[in-house]
Amino acid sequence: MRTMPDLLLVLIVVLIVAVIWRGPKNLPQIGEMLGRGVKEARKEASDIRSDMQGRTDGDGPAGSAGTGDAPGTGGSAPGAGGSAPPAG
Repeated sequence: MRTMPDLLLVLIVVLIVAVIWRGPKNLPQIGEMLGRGVKEARKEASDIRSDMQGRTDGDGPAGSAGTGDAPGTGGSAPGAGGSAPPAG
């Protein structure tokens, strides 16, 4: 895997540029802001992942099209199902 050394090199270069640009005194604040951003991104990704899992398991919102109770789905409309006897 070649991506890990490349990623490490990029992070080192970004850190050096940040130290030169902002100075060493501001690095703790920058790190704190970056940490909060990563934490929030992980939380949102986890929420989206659990929401998608819930929808695939059938735990979607009430009134979804899969219940057959929604209007327009033809669940109880006469002639909509294939179980009606043929007209004679």
